[in-house]
Amino acid sequence: MIKRRLYQTAICGAAIRVLCIFSGLFISLGMRAQTADIQLTVAGLSGGKARLMGSFADQRFLIDSAAVGPDGRAVFRRDSLYPQGLLYALLPDNTSIPFMASEDQQFALRTRQGALADAMEVDGSVDNELLYQNLRFENDFQKGYQAAAQALKGMAPGAPGYDDLKRQADALLEARRRHLQSFVEEHPNTLFTHYKTAGQNPELRDIRKPDGTPDERAQVARYRAEFWDNVDFSDARLLRTPVIFNKLKRYIAELTPQHPDSLIAATDALVQQVLDKPEYYQFFVNWIALQYEPTKTTVMDGEAVYVHIIKRYITHERAFWTTPAEISALQRRADEMSASLVGRPAPNVTAPDPNGQLRSLLDLKAPYLVVFMFNPDCDHCIEETPRLIEFLNNRAERDVEVFGIALDTDDAAWKAFIRKMGIPWVNVFDPTNRAIYAKYYVDITPELYVLNPERIIIGKNLKASQIAEIIARDKARR
Repeated sequence: MIKRRLYQTAICGAAIRVLCIFSGLFISLGMRAQTADIQLTVAGLSGGKARLMGSFADQRFLIDSAAVGPDGRAVFRRDSLYPQGLLYALLPDNTSIPFMASEDQQFALRTRQGALADAMEVDGSVDNELLYQNLRFENDFQKGYQAAAQALKGMAPGAPGYDDLKRQADALLEARRRHLQSFVEEHPNTLFTHYKTAGQNPELRDIRKPDGTPDERAQVARYRAEFWDNVDFSDARLLRTPVIFNKLKRYIAELTPQHPDSLIAATDALVQQVLDKPEYYQFFVNWIALQYEPTKTTVMDGEAVYVHIIKRYITHERAFWTTPAEISALQRRADEMSASLVGRPAPNVTAPDPNGQLRSLLDLKAPYLVVFMFNPDCDHCIEETPRLIEFLNNRAERDVEVFGIALDTDDAAWKAFIRKMGIPWVNVFDPTNRAIYAKYYVDITPELYVLNPERIIIGKNLKASQIAEIIARDKARR
């Protein structure tokens, strides 16, 4: 596997690496110039060091540490506030205590080993009183609801006891709904209420087809459209809790079909909601771009999602978190990818063959063309070339021609590779790389594209074993 030097554009981590967002978010939340004094006492704990951990996306990071006294008491104190969000105290016995840190960070937590949540007492923090009230409620709820749900799994509707169990499960769910609603009614502006509300999913609508059967596709579409309704995007502190990352990952990876058009539409729908919320805007566009960066995704033409995000959202006008040079580098890279996205007309390539004769890709006459880009020293190219030869030899329809393009090599090595492998197709090599620049994007070799009779790109990032399926799909659409 050879990574093409031509496309190793210098890209700053701050442009697409989620963890580089930390410093910008800490500054942008407008924290007041207050002091933090968080006292934590765990009866039964003595000595060692407690570590204060912050959270962002799916990561935790060290913020501070404090010695644990013989009475189990540790104090996290400094002259400025800690990052607001969900923090964790990692204790010497490897247990941890979660707590909320908002604009008032003068409070005390007292509990004991073996019952960290059940025995928790809070002094001076409404957010943490609500947090532990909810943790205890959820613990009891899960015990009762899981038992009822498990019993219902083995019973058919109408069986003896089924209705009683169903009423019991429904009553527990209603009690949970009232419990959560009480936070909204009594403490609507607290960080905890925003956090808990954001984590609630929309109801699954009962949408029917004209014949009366459930319309599952419409149900999922409505669910996805309402998925972010409970999130208060004006509260950037939620980015330093797990709730936003978990929702984003589910929204993109589970609720959205893994097809470029669907992913782009879902991304646009989400980003439009946060155009005036810079912290969310920064996190969403960087995280989604990173998931569909070349070599980071198995989605066919995931690069289309990456290109869309870079060209539309990580621009000089909008990407406030990085430098003009870095933005320009990303834009150049997106431009290089744009010409070879699936569904685009195939660019022509003209370069010399081993005899010095100029050969052009679009001069080939077969209904389907394969563009095979390789490097003679690439181990995966050495493995894949015989498989491509075998595919051609075994294809009864004889409707495919291959156009080989050698990359990052020299004339002698290229010609020796052709002889050694017994390659039967047209091969070209341009040592300047000008013949393919900004035409067929390749991040690693081998790279394989498929063109249909209209010379539209219908497949990319493929192996030889996948060509037949791509062609069959195209024929079925005709």
